[in-house]
Amino acid sequence: MIFSSKLIEDAVQEFSKLPGIGKKTALRMVLHLLKMEKEEVNGFSGALSRMRNEICFCNTCHNISDSDQCTICASPGRNKSQVCVVETIRDVIAIESTQQYNGLYHVLGGILSPLDGIGPEQLNVASLHERVKNEEVEELIMALSPTIEGDTTVYYIARQMSELPIRITTIARGISFGGELEYADEMTLARSIAKRLPIDNYVSMKGS
Repeated sequence: MIFSSKLIEDAVQEFSKLPGIGKKTALRMVLHLLKMEKEEVNGFSGALSRMRNEICFCNTCHNISDSDQCTICASPGRNKSQVCVVETIRDVIAIESTQQYNGLYHVLGGILSPLDGIGPEQLNVASLHERVKNEEVEELIMALSPTIEGDTTVYYIARQMSELPIRITTIARGISFGGELEYADEMTLARSIAKRLPIDNYVSMKGS
C-alpha cells in the first residue's frame, strides 16, 4: 500500500499488528476513526492506554482485575468450595457467559507442553496447591481444553493434589477432543460443566 500520509501509514501499521487484522481491514478502521469526532477518538485511545497501564491480575486466581482481587473472588455470593481450573482468562469469560457456574476460578496461564518448554514452573500450579491447602476448597473442576496437553495437565495436577482431601472432577466430553474450550458454544459448555465427571472415571474412560 502507498499512503499520502505518514500518520495514516503508521496508524495502519499499528492496527495490522492485531490478530486477524490485515492491512486492508486496518486501513478501513483508520479511515473510520478519521470520520469520528476528536473527543471520541481520544476516549477510544485513552481507554486502551488505561487498560494496558492500569490492568492488574488477581492475587488469588490470576484473572484480570482492576485491583489486587478480582470481582469474582471478592463476591460474597460465589460458592467458595468450588474452584474451576482453566487455561486462560478467555476461558473464564467463556464459562461466565454460560451463567451456569457460581464458583471461583484459577487461571493456570497455559498448559503443560514440554516440546514448547512449558513445565509446571511456568504455570500457576503452586499457587493452586496453596489455595487447596489453605482455603475451604472441596472440589476442583478441571475445565481444560480436551487436547493431549490439556489431559497431561489434568493428570499432573491430580497427582499433585493426591495427598489432599479434595474432590477432582473434569468437564464432560460435550466438547470434542482436540477442540479449544473458548470456541465451544455456551450451551455445550454449560452442559459439560453440569455433567462433570470424577477424575477417576475420566482416567478409566481414557484408558479403555
